Amino acid sequence: MSKKPLNISESAAVQMPMKTVASLIILVGMGVLGYTELTARLVSLETSRELFENDLLKKSEQVPVDQEQLFLLEDLYKSVEKIEVRIENMMHNKVNIQFLQKQMDKALADIETLKDKVRANGNGKIH
Repeated sequence: MSKKPLNISESAAVQMPMKTVASLIILVGMGVLGYTELTARLVSLETSRELFENDLLKKSEQVPVDQEQLFLLEDLYKSVEKIEVRIENMMHNKVNIQFLQKQMDKALADIETLKDKVRANGNGKIH
């Protein structure tokens, strides 16, 4: 079998059923519509992402008043931490003071007992 080149000219006629032509037109139309919807969705998503990024950038920029408030807050936190440490130390001091108060009360009671013994022995005279 020898191969013959296919010669197509302007005068060559192609016959196709109308149903097939209509189907091709509908398929091409659906493809174009799908592509248009897809690109519109992409543009919408990109726009919303850009707006979101711009909003974040605007919110991250601080005016001097905001910076001053931030410094004041940081200073307040440091002061509160120092006060907490002092309160913690005072709680320990209270325990120590209560212990020493009990010891002092006991010592005063012992001194009074000794005074009473001295008075009973020698009528309060010390040699």
